[in-house]
Amino acid sequence: MAFSTGGNKGPMAEINVTPLIDVMLVLLIIFIVTAPIMTYPIEVALPQRVINPPPVTREPPPPIDLRIDASNQVYWNNGPVALANLQQLMETEVQRDPTNQPELRIDASADSQYETLTRVLAAAKNADMKKINFVQ
Repeated sequence: MAFSTGGNKGPMAEINVTPLIDVMLVLLIIFIVTAPIMTYPIEVALPQRVINPPPVTREPPPPIDLRIDASNQVYWNNGPVALANLQQLMETEVQRDPTNQPELRIDASADSQYETLTRVLAAAKNADMKKINFVQ
């Protein structure tokens, strides 16, 4: 605020509106510059509705049940298997049909070691298995 003395009338308070006008003009210029940019259309390729979906010709293979018990023993479809052979088993399942892989269902006991589970997941990743689920 600016205070000025107007002769004998005493102090007179006036608001200095110059900074407000400067800010308003800057905002107006920014709006004028950016407004044409917002009017350009953006093309988005949206998926189209399919009336007749393609028929599913292949039946998914049966899932693989992989269980890790409290003693860190790994079971492949209720049969015990060594961790060293696990990746080879997974690779043979993936190579049967890479586009239609079986689902790997992992059921790890709460008392099993985390290291065993990480080795199982590393073997599944190295075998390029895509469908991995955890069972409680």
